[in-house]
Amino acid sequence: MAKPRTAPTLPIPVRRALRKLGEDIRDARRRRRIPVAIMAERASISRTTLNKVEKGEPGVSIGTYATVLFALGLADRLAGLADASTDVVGLELEEEHLPQRIRRPRKERAAPPAQEGSR
Repeated sequence: MAKPRTAPTLPIPVRRALRKLGEDIRDARRRRRIPVAIMAERASISRTTLNKVEKGEPGVSIGTYATVLFALGLADRLAGLADASTDVVGLELEEEHLPQRIRRPRKERAAPPAQEGSR
């Protein structure tokens, strides 16, 4: 007999974010007046999987979420999810580690003048 799989416990903010994403996808589909069957066909997934996406279930692959967003014309927003230019914490940490002074590399430094006169 197969052992039932238990879903890993997700942090509450992650569960809320996934649920909101699913609801937003469902609302976008409804605003476009796309029936579930047609939306599932466009995304090449089953109606059951689309139902899981719209509920924000964490077991659905990110590729499936991305495909559904593509079918809705919203795939361009995925590229900005973890964009470095909007990562406030990362930018602040990077700024803390900026060098205090910048020196030219040794190769670019001027060579000392050659001494003349001794033979």
